[in-house]
Amino acid sequence: MNKFDNVKNLIMSLEEDFKKFYDKNNQAAGTRVRKGMQELKELAQSIRMEVQNMKNEQTSDKEAPAKKPATAAKKPAAKAAPAKAAPAKAKTTKK
Repeated sequence: MNKFDNVKNLIMSLEEDFKKFYDKNNQAAGTRVRKGMQELKELAQSIRMEVQNMKNEQTSDKEAPAKKPATAAKKPAAKAAPAKAAPAKAKTTKK
């Protein structure tokens, strides 16, 4: 949960810079917001990897289910019906 707390703290620390950039059009605050959002992205990626690794470890600890016996030869797929030809265009007559 420590990383989650870091995410919350990072977002809260950026609040003032967001206000300065959007309300007062302070360009330096915008730079700080972009930097903070990059840090947030990296922290989020780190959390994603940690969760995925923990999930994979949990599933690998479980016993693998027994495989089903192979079935006899598979039936061939049914052939598709032939496509219908497009209707002919009606001829127009000259007057």
